[in-house]
Amino acid sequence: MEREKWGTKLGFMLAAMGSAVGLGNIWRFSFVAGNNGGGAFLILYLLFVILIAVPLLLTEVSIGRKAQSDVVGSYKKLAPGTPWFLTGFFGVLSAFLILGFYSVVAGWSIYYFTNYITGNFATQPAGGYEGAFGMFISDSWQPLFWVALFMALTIFIVVSGVKKGIEAANKIFMPILAILLIFLAFYSISLEGASEGLRFLFSPDWSAFSEPSIYIAALGQAFFSLSLGMGAMLTYGSYLSKEHKLPGATMGIGLMDSFFAIISGIVIFPAVFAFGIDPSSGPPLVFITLPSIFEQLPFGGIVGLVFFFALVLAALSSSVSILEVPTAYFMRVFNWSRRFTSVLMGAIMFALGIIVSLGFGIWSGVTPIGDNGILDSMDYVASNILLPLGGLTMALFVGWYFTKQQALEATDFTGSAIGNVWYIIIKFVAPILIILIFLNALGFI
Repeated sequence: MEREKWGTKLGFMLAAMGSAVGLGNIWRFSFVAGNNGGGAFLILYLLFVILIAVPLLLTEVSIGRKAQSDVVGSYKKLAPGTPWFLTGFFGVLSAFLILGFYSVVAGWSIYYFTNYITGNFATQPAGGYEGAFGMFISDSWQPLFWVALFMALTIFIVVSGVKKGIEAANKIFMPILAILLIFLAFYSISLEGASEGLRFLFSPDWSAFSEPSIYIAALGQAFFSLSLGMGAMLTYGSYLSKEHKLPGATMGIGLMDSFFAIISGIVIFPAVFAFGIDPSSGPPLVFITLPSIFEQLPFGGIVGLVFFFALVLAALSSSVSILEVPTAYFMRVFNWSRRFTSVLMGAIMFALGIIVSLGFGIWSGVTPIGDNGILDSMDYVASNILLPLGGLTMALFVGWYFTKQQALEATDFTGSAIGNVWYIIIKFVAPILIILIFLNALGFI
């Protein structure tokens, strides 16, 4: 079976950007930044994106392009007869875990979007937004319809193939998403009292740098945000032909991903401060706090509609790349058709979504890790263990298994001074930092 290819380099960049720009930039970035002091977190996040995430992104894409295979098959092809291929399973497993909980939050976003279309959320519902959200997510059946709808949309795009599905969808999604978020950002900074929110995001509290947790949060966010270590970028890289140059494309993806995260912060924090809300109010920030704010704004119903439409687009562009990871792997291993594999993988992820959704209802007392519920536990394992392990093994593979010449050739850096800097980061800096923060996250340091 001939391997599918991207139609254009721009198509690949938009799809990779779509993978990177998702709930991680809008839903997750806002509450993680809010919990970690705003400006100080933003500085560390951008630093980790440039120093660690973009070099790792280049590494991951280069493995896929060189091998022209999936996340497990690439290691088998490039390191035959070695156990390196086992590291590919970090990616497959994390894809299941992440889309398992991601689809639930994305389902909530579609529910909110439809309620803004009907006008139900344009004004405060009977029990308030907090009461309405609590009732909705704790219901055993209602959220599952929206999770199923979201997974059906994701499966439909992946079934359509690389060029006609994933690339075509992202060529529409990404420009629309950028326009929507820029519109919302301008609207947000026009609010009275918005300057406090901008100060929170862009003026760091220097004392926050003494907290080790802020470093873990920033690196975890950089990984989650750029879809690193899961194999999504490796899989997307495998659909690139050899003539497409990598360094410029990956730097462009990293910068645009950071741009989307910052724009999301500009959308959310000025509005939060304008209404005297605590910026560290956690995940409910998007689903409880913002609707309360939208209600008090001129044309708030339209603003809410636009915001949740943007959230759905962002979620969809990322979920497509996550589903593609196991789809590409199982298609190769069992020689299954794309249609059958996509539907089967999507169905398994939906089943995980049911478990996560019930974790807010009848299974709300289930805490697999510490005091964390089902969603937070899956997020913890994926973001703090599997993704860093995936990123670490990719860095070790290219930095230590490849010769320096092979590594520079794979990334189009032969004869480049920047290539030498990249090689030092991948061989020494990235592994050490990932190991230190990984051990800290597990409580060993």
